Amino acid sequence: MIFSITVLLAAITCLSTTVALPQKQHTPEGASCSKPLVRREWRQLSDDQKDNYINAVQCLREKPPQSASYFKGVKNRYDDFVAGHINETDFIHFVGFFQVWHRVFVHEYETALGECGYKGGQPYWDWTLDATIEGFPKSPIFDAEHGFGGNGPFVDTIRDPSVRLHIPGKTGGGCVTTGPFANISDFVHMGPLNSTAYNPRCLRRDFSPWLASKKLRKSVVDLTLSKSHFATFDIAVQGMIDVPGLTYHGGGHLSVGGDIGMMGDVYNSPSDPIFFLHHANLDRLWALWQAKDAGKRTYDIAGPIQPFAPPFDFHGPVTSEKVTLDYNMWMGHFVKAAPGVYN
Repeated sequence: MIFSITVLLAAITCLSTTVALPQKQHTPEGASCSKPLVRREWRQLSDDQKDNYINAVQCLREKPPQSASYFKGVKNRYDDFVAGHINETDFIHFVGFFQVWHRVFVHEYETALGECGYKGGQPYWDWTLDATIEGFPKSPIFDAEHGFGGNGPFVDTIRDPSVRLHIPGKTGGGCVTTGPFANISDFVHMGPLNSTAYNPRCLRRDFSPWLASKKLRKSVVDLTLSKSHFATFDIAVQGMIDVPGLTYHGGGHLSVGGDIGMMGDVYNSPSDPIFFLHHANLDRLWALWQAKDAGKRTYDIAGPIQPFAPPFDFHGPVTSEKVTLDYNMWMGHFVKAAPGVYN
């Protein structure tokens, strides 16, 4: 499905909020926001609320898919989102609408959780609270009983030719052994990379607490939020493609995914349910940035339409038009459009 950025910003900005917003929420003109869902940080949820969320994720893995006719690897409703991200990855990163696309993606996932009886908003993970070498593996997000489980056993990948970017300080790489997704040989159905063929295997994680301590600390967030225009804010969010140039988007993925964990696979990263808490936090930070000057920033957009065009021209010259609010953005087959919101 195709949606204009103007309509999406007006609709999605008002559909959910977070308890962390310090200012009164700005509702764009023409948008109705009578009962927005509240998104809370994972550790603000009770154990019962955490369990309800995990159960809803498990439920999505049991519900029938809606995109199986397009992608052979799709076997359940959760896979709709994995395949949608894989299929669009080459078009939605290092572009001006990166944050808009992922805002809608998380919102659609949040809506799908409601199909499984989940009543709350999509939780987020404030990784600044865990951004030390000692604290990262102990984050409540990785709790075995009321979280997503922890790291995998160490796998030496120094000579693995499939690893495109070696992450310093990696500590895992094997199948997750604790938590609700442990020891499931067919938890992941697609990938690696851009393959949507059926390829069942376990969920892998490859923690790098060192990377988390460098890229997810509060000073990195504060510097990003200090930017005065979306163009510079977005560059600071997306970062670059080498380890020194990573910022909190890539840093969150690769602190969990390392060399060979699913979160480190730019295409297949939604195979790890932590993806959605990470991106909910990115969306929260964008909302905080917007709220600093909502009248100007709600509809501030900038950047290229074509990936890796300036200012993201890491691979050489690429020409591209600039994204505008009139740009129509393809969202994929996982979307169930809400009448009166997107149409």
